[in-house]
Amino acid sequence: MTTETAAELPVAAPPGNGLYAWYVVMVLMMAQMFSFIDRMIMGLLVGPIRTSFNISDTQFSLLAGLAFAIFYAVMGLPLARIADRRSRRVLIAIGISFWSVMTTLCGFAQGFWSLFAARVGVGVGEAALGPAAYSMITDYFPKKSLARALSVYTIGVTVGSGLAYIIGGKIVHYALSLGTIDIPLLGHTEGWQITFFAVGFPGILIALLMMTVREPARRGRIQAPGTLATATPPAIPVREVVAFLVARKGAFLSHILGVSIYIMAVFSLNIWGPEYLIRTFGFARADAGLTFGIVMIVMGTSGLMCGGLLADRWFSRSTFDAYSRVIILSMLCMLPFAAMLGFANSVTLGIICLSGAIFFSAFQGGIAGGVIQLMVPNEMRGQAVALYFLIANLVGLGFGPTVVAAMTDYVFKDDAALNKSLALTSATLIPLAAVILLSGLGKVREAVRSAQEWTT
Repeated sequence: MTTETAAELPVAAPPGNGLYAWYVVMVLMMAQMFSFIDRMIMGLLVGPIRTSFNISDTQFSLLAGLAFAIFYAVMGLPLARIADRRSRRVLIAIGISFWSVMTTLCGFAQGFWSLFAARVGVGVGEAALGPAAYSMITDYFPKKSLARALSVYTIGVTVGSGLAYIIGGKIVHYALSLGTIDIPLLGHTEGWQITFFAVGFPGILIALLMMTVREPARRGRIQAPGTLATATPPAIPVREVVAFLVARKGAFLSHILGVSIYIMAVFSLNIWGPEYLIRTFGFARADAGLTFGIVMIVMGTSGLMCGGLLADRWFSRSTFDAYSRVIILSMLCMLPFAAMLGFANSVTLGIICLSGAIFFSAFQGGIAGGVIQLMVPNEMRGQAVALYFLIANLVGLGFGPTVVAAMTDYVFKDDAALNKSLALTSATLIPLAAVILLSGLGKVREAVRSAQEWTT
């Protein structure tokens, strides 16, 4: 027996992509779904929170974006080091429980800063999910079907966001109709606060479901001769992880920076989508949530699956930069739909533009982090993808919605000009992102090809 405790040893799990592996993906997808319900519900509460706290679009965007993103990103790295060595399922279960509690606490906020602090807590909890989930899925599936598995996992993003707007819209409509009510122990409570109570608590049930998942055996490890495959992976020093990434800096920098800038446009659309319908076409808040939620679920999920299938097909032909090519295709196809948001003069055209933009933007959802998984050995997967999440979320989620809000507040100086702000943001950021990604395509291809020596 080695010096590792039994609790530290990974549990053997069926290899390949059988039914149990897909069960694991479905549980992780549900965790992702609830994380996005908790994350995206803010998109329906723009008006009520602004009114309650007397804040601007820019201040609200800090609550919806930066408060969550900065700690989600920063906490990702230390939590990823845990994921690279310890039980990933336990880490995820703890993270789900924590962010669910913090979402509920958002409902107790009495001002801008208390809500800011609670949103920080949501970000810290959700930071546990991504790196650990990507690492687990990569161990459960062979390369030939990895993109599809990651895309199914990421369906939690589109379904979670959609349900946040559909169900959340109904909850918000009902809660706001109550006005200010007195709840025992809580005192005066506004309708929007009840929304956080309703969406936060169910996450605890998903944390319990996560504990039914078996920890997979780690594949694709840097392993010394004679080392047991089931032994706890050695702690790779941070300096070695940094050295590995620096040696392939062209591939990592171009991919992470290009996708991060692209995600600024993607998250801007996701956060401000319902408000676009409200301000541009006069939708009621519940109707905007229903409409945008349906678009997210139908078009976003379709886009994820199309992107995953296309990436798997190209990769199976030894096109090592297949994932990156699909992301570039996503950018080129999203651009005209997003740019047209500023010119759509009817509800029908506006919804068509939203649908096209959401569909093509979703191509990258599952595979952007998958590129990172293909370039690194097992012991670094969590940390490498956490670095990607750190930058992508700081840049994309942290600043994307704020750029749109700042354009509305300070460039156009008109709340009704949100459509122009969304269009201008996309028309500026997406071409820049595509150029950066194209510049490193050859380096990504070489990094993925050389990493095949770790595959098992």
